[in-house]
Amino acid sequence: MLCPFCNSEDTQVKDSRPSEDGAAIRRRRQCNDCDARFTTFERVQLREVTVVKRDGRRTIFDRSKLERSFDIALRKREVDAEKVMLAINEISRRLESTGEPDVTSDYIGSLAMKALARLDKVAYVRYASVYKNFGQATDFEDFINELRT
Repeated sequence: MLCPFCNSEDTQVKDSRPSEDGAAIRRRRQCNDCDARFTTFERVQLREVTVVKRDGRRTIFDRSKLERSFDIALRKREVDAEKVMLAINEISRRLESTGEPDVTSDYIGSLAMKALARLDKVAYVRYASVYKNFGQATDFEDFINELRT
């Protein structure tokens, strides 16, 4: 593991423990060159999933993109970080266990929408504004009115 501070390959694991409901291993590491400490996570990857974008492009599923989307939607919202990680883990597991090598970006978006609806309604609306490509204030009004009914 490369040190994120000095790029040295000489790092050492100081502590390991399960995290995220046993779905990952959290490792505290220390660089032997610059003495910096940092944390890494190790997760099981069942299979590589290809995401088919709306324009037909294909890319490998990147969990960190999903995490960034959740971070943006949940910014300045008081939601338990452990619940967020569990939701992201569930989406990742679901994608890897579908048995299909390809999934659409729309399918991933719908899974994220459902998870955010359970976590925080404001984050749900924020995510929907990007996912559904809101262009006007009336799009927000229509979406919120749908939520009310």
